[in-house]
Amino acid sequence: MASVSRDNYEVLLPHSSRYGAAVVVSCGIDDIAYEEEMDDPQLGVSTQTLVSSKGEFQSAKRLPQYLAAISVTIGAFALGNVLAWTSPTADELSQTTNNNFTSTLMTQSEWSWVGSLMNIGAALVVLPVGYLIDKIGRKFTMLGLVFPFTAGWFLMVWAKQTVPLYYVGRIVTGMMGGAFSLTAPVYVSEIAESDIRGTLGTYFQLMVTVGILFVYVLGSQVNAFALTLVCGIVPLVFGVIFFFMPETPLYYIQTGRIDRARDSLQYFRGKSYNVEPELQVMENVVDTSRAQKLSLSESFNTTAAKKALLVSLGLMVFQQLSGVNAEAGSDIKPAIATIIVGVIQVIATFISSLCIDKLGRRILLIASDAVMTICSTVLGVFFYLKHNGNDVSNIGWLPLVSVCLFIVMFSFGYGPIPWLMVGELFPNQIKGTASSIACLLNWFLSFLVTKFFSDMVTAFGIYTTFWIFSAISCLGTIFVFFIVPETKGKSLEEIQKELGGESPNNAPAGLVFEAPEKF
Repeated sequence: MASVSRDNYEVLLPHSSRYGAAVVVSCGIDDIAYEEEMDDPQLGVSTQTLVSSKGEFQSAKRLPQYLAAISVTIGAFALGNVLAWTSPTADELSQTTNNNFTSTLMTQSEWSWVGSLMNIGAALVVLPVGYLIDKIGRKFTMLGLVFPFTAGWFLMVWAKQTVPLYYVGRIVTGMMGGAFSLTAPVYVSEIAESDIRGTLGTYFQLMVTVGILFVYVLGSQVNAFALTLVCGIVPLVFGVIFFFMPETPLYYIQTGRIDRARDSLQYFRGKSYNVEPELQVMENVVDTSRAQKLSLSESFNTTAAKKALLVSLGLMVFQQLSGVNAEAGSDIKPAIATIIVGVIQVIATFISSLCIDKLGRRILLIASDAVMTICSTVLGVFFYLKHNGNDVSNIGWLPLVSVCLFIVMFSFGYGPIPWLMVGELFPNQIKGTASSIACLLNWFLSFLVTKFFSDMVTAFGIYTTFWIFSAISCLGTIFVFFIVPETKGKSLEEIQKELGGESPNNAPAGLVFEAPEKF
């Protein structure tokens, strides 16, 4: 997204609307005074409409924005349920016991498909949902996910001995969860003020981890039928709560419904807040973005775009192939181990949201991948010793500790930052398309790791498998050190220049204008 700033306000220009582009416009008007009309030749916008008299209006309310962000990220909670569901249900659904006779419901291969098909579903839905959020809106796209989401869960409730129904249910719930991974962040970014957009933006990943922990805890207390039934209710809860939230003002502006955009913005900023300056900015930057829009092929053909694509897709590759979706055993009961990991993941994700903009992207990525390399190496050594008949009972805690440390460092760096940098590296014209490509690659790689982890263990041994993950994480550290630029504290124009793009006056990177003296 392109940036326009003047001391007390900032505008983030919209990227391509083709795949659910996000636009966030914020205006701090308290310290800005009305001035004479002054047309900016670069923006084509009259600055008279961007200002208001000092102290005349109250500041924007924050509570409606927080409530909206929490309500929409219930969809992220539901995605976390999908991701975690196979962990507490594996033993029960892979075996059924009747009159002391044990029969196999699913083979190991069949269960691996149950675990991995949700990733295929998520990958399949990315591009269609990106189209829908611009065709029918962010709100109605997400509300349209509710009943298919619930239907997917209930297919598994009714499946009993029918394995194909589990396959279909996992694909459907994966599609709906994957759809939320694209739509919910867009919605949050478009309703939040700039100075709290980062905080609200972290709610999605945080709620995913909370949803995972919820399934771990509940699954340790109830059977698979009850757990699946409860998970099927969560999308309905989302639908009831989110139904009362407005559509984003940006979508209304993009579809020419200015009065509705005004009402929406008024809801998110409060009745006493003057929304007209911010609304006018939104209108003009959308018009400007449309006027400067390039074709996708032209936008992707720049040096900056090529480098941005290399960096963003490279980060996605190293994120998923680090082995984050693999499993490691320990002497602690699996149910307790997963709960411990889930708690640590929630805490680490929350803390990481407080550090990203303070420490910088590169240092967190390098530290994250370096420690993940060590953790995977240690896991490999542990299982190598165990495989060769060595007594490891005194260090039976080591796998869990290594996994927990792995998850902590993943949450600090390689978990959130690749998604963050996708939004920072690309010019606005291709940001939507690039985000869809990155999301598609991420889910596809997640499928490969989930599906073929057990096959790798069978073919190479568990210790060799973790050493492979360790080597990949080591390569990821080198990749970040030599290839990934630091974007902390840099404007989008500066990032584009560093990537080799043209100046902001000639490229789609952004728009900058000089502020008059009284600003």
